[in-house]
Order: sequence, then C-alpha cells, then structure tokens
Amino acid sequence: MALLEVNFLSRCLGTQTTVNVILPQRPLEIGADGTGELKDEKSTERIKERQPQNVKYPALYLLHGSSDDESAWLRKSNIERHVAGLNLAVIMPNAQLSYYENMLHGARYYDFVTKELPEVMEALLPISSDASDRYVCGLSMGGMGALSMGLRSPERYAACGILSSGNLLYREIQNYTAQALRPSGGAAPLTAVYGTNDLKTLQETDWDPFVSGVENMAAGKKLPRFFHVCGTEDFLLDSARLTRNWFLSHPGIRYTYMEAPGSHNWDFWDKWIKEYLTWLNIK
Repeated sequence: MALLEVNFLSRCLGTQTTVNVILPQRPLEIGADGTGELKDEKSTERIKERQPQNVKYPALYLLHGSSDDESAWLRKSNIERHVAGLNLAVIMPNAQLSYYENMLHGARYYDFVTKELPEVMEALLPISSDASDRYVCGLSMGGMGALSMGLRSPERYAACGILSSGNLLYREIQNYTAQALRPSGGAAPLTAVYGTNDLKTLQETDWDPFVSGVENMAAGKKLPRFFHVCGTEDFLLDSARLTRNWFLSHPGIRYTYMEAPGSHNWDFWDKWIKEYLTWLNIK
C-alpha cells in the first residue's frame, strides 16, 4: 500500500486542508499480512501484464471523531493492514469540530466532504467517480456524519458505516454540558455548528438527517446500505438504539444493526472497521 498526504486549497473551506490517503500499490504482490515484496524484474513484468491498465479504485471516505483529525485512523487503528490486498483507496479528511455539517458559524464541511473532496481526489488519483464505488464510514462524530451523508445524499454513496454513534439529535439523556464547554474559550462546538447547545430542539428540522431520509424516500431515491454497530458500554448507546428504531420503522432500507461488548474506544473501532470492510465485500 502507498500512503499519501495530500494538501490542497479547498474552495468550500476557504483554506488549505490536509487529507491522508491509503492507495493500493502496483506492481507489488501484496501478501496476506499486508506486506509487499518487490519480485525480480521478470516477475514484475508478469505482474504488470496480468493487471488491467488505468485501474480506477473504489474509495472509502473514513471520518474521524470529535477529538481527532485526519491522522487518527492511521495512528490509532490498523486500517492500513485491514485494507491490504483490497482494491480500495481510503481517504481520511480533517473536519475539525464541524459534525460534518455546513456550520452556522464556520466552514461548509458537509459540502467539502460530500462534493468537493471526491471531485479533487478523483481528479488527482486513480479513484472511481462512480457512486457505486464510493463508501463512507465514521466513528462517534464521524458516525453521525456518515449517517447524515447516507440519508441526505443517497445518490453519492453505495454504503455507509456508523460506528459508536447514531443521530445525535436523539438521546434519552439530553446532557451535552461536556461538549458545550470549551477550555480554550470562544464559541462552544455545538453552538458554532448549530447555533444552540440543545440538540433536542433540532429534531424534525432541516438539521435532522431523518427528515432528509424521509424526503428522499418519498422522492423515490434509493438509499445506500447501512452498517451500524455500538458497544454495550458506550455512552452513546441510547442514541444508537433510537436511531435503530427509526430505521426499523422504515423496513425498505437495507440496514444492519449490531451491539457488541465494548466502549467508546479504539479497541472497539479497530475491530469493527475490519468487520465493516468484510461486510462491504469488496473484491
């Protein structure tokens, strides 16, 4: 696998941004353990002959949580090993504390991740522009982002993965005090994104991805497949279960839900991103 750090000027964000990319590397023969060994010259030529030219890889847009950045999946999980041998590019953007929204007081991160970023990556790298080859997955805040993208922009993704999250506007315990506090001062993250710390007031408004999901289904749009998992000791389990209930009340959606022992941590996410990749069944 090749690891790239791509820096470019984003028109949506109005500033330079950094994206990490894992890209299949050819003409290496990739071992099952994720290592690549260059063969002798004749062997390398045979590999080139066997492989199609101008390959366009499917892409997984892998989203970080609220305390991380574009380096988190690389630093804290085995994602590079998990995708070794797969014909899959992994794209990891930085979305700050945006909740992957077009912030009320901030940048347009939703438009950046769903529209601009794929355009840039597909222009620069051998990545397919076909929506059937485009996937998204995220943890915690990134799980909320993946959920929103699948329901709001279903034509852009084939599948969405939600790890340790749900629709965060819906929780049995409405206590976001910890998220509302910001030791460095300035606007609290939720206020900067939504204009309020009381997310319950945003239910059934334009901020609510469930509203978009219903509208898109009514318009006859086909939603992507959803993979959803949460740990039984996770503090967001209530939101995950309320989100599950919404999906189950709309039986036409292709939706897989699981709960498993675990908390809100990288041991859980590293295990379940691997399960998500298996579930995608990428050849």
